[in-house]
Amino acid sequence: MSRPDRGTRAMHQALPPALRDAVDDFAEHLSRVRNRSAHTVRAYVTDLVSLLDHAVRMGCVDLAELDLSVLRSWLAKQRTTGAARTSLARRAASARAFSAWAHRAGLLPADVGAALASPRAHRELPSVLRADQAAALVEAPSRQAPPTNPPVESGPSAAAEAVPLRDRVLLELLYATGVRVSEACGLDVGDVDHGRRVIRVFGKGGRERSVPYGLPAQRALDDWLRRGRPAMVGARSGDALLLGARGGRLNPTTARQIVGAYAETAGLPRTSPHDLRHSAATHLLEGGADLRAVQELLGHSSLASTQIYTHVSVERLRAAYRQAHPRA
Repeated sequence: MSRPDRGTRAMHQALPPALRDAVDDFAEHLSRVRNRSAHTVRAYVTDLVSLLDHAVRMGCVDLAELDLSVLRSWLAKQRTTGAARTSLARRAASARAFSAWAHRAGLLPADVGAALASPRAHRELPSVLRADQAAALVEAPSRQAPPTNPPVESGPSAAAEAVPLRDRVLLELLYATGVRVSEACGLDVGDVDHGRRVIRVFGKGGRERSVPYGLPAQRALDDWLRRGRPAMVGARSGDALLLGARGGRLNPTTARQIVGAYAETAGLPRTSPHDLRHSAATHLLEGGADLRAVQELLGHSSLASTQIYTHVSVERLRAAYRQAHPRA
């Protein structure tokens, strides 16, 4: 089973053996058959353990006793404890996925989750930087010392001087390509095609895509590979493009701290790598890019996920209209 938090592990161990085995088999199915990421498997397992713990408390000692009323009761309990609509929608999706799998595996006499409704997730408009703010952020490592949060990574002076080069290429790639932070940290040196200015990205579900980048990112890459990476490389580096303090692959958590710290010292709103992804998509659409092209660049499996950025552009246009037009 993927490693959920301590509370979930304790609940998992307290389940009857048959239910515990069902959780483990479902996690194995998600990981090996469906090729879901470790993060996704953890989320599904956490939801499932919560559901089965609730079912046991309602008197279900056998998986075959799981029915629609138990699923609805579980979601209702989540709602009363203050779960957001997005969380409820995800948990309902987890229950439906498990129910369908358990029915196919012969563990449930019927797919009881097929009739489970869930509240429509409320989608807030993502946080988006203006183009000048995004430019200020990605250029910050060239103009200022590395911020103290996260602490400046210790090491030989050559390695310390390489940190701003690493930070610059991280920021440039996140904004230039709109990749997820996990995708950026997962890049290998061989994934960069310098001739075509394209990176090869492995996204959710192991799906591969090619994403172009521009000249500023190319210059940042050249500086990093020529002067930065050789100073930080170590026995743990392997083929990783972006390196951390000890020479291993840069961790996404550290990357998030780097982005947030540079945004803070540059006087920008609180910013995450995902905000840079949102900004890249919005600026592409505002510049005239085709919606399906942006979908392909971002690695969205559904066009509906990309369409949120058209709403962002409209809202920004309305805000500008209200501010500038005398009869707004």
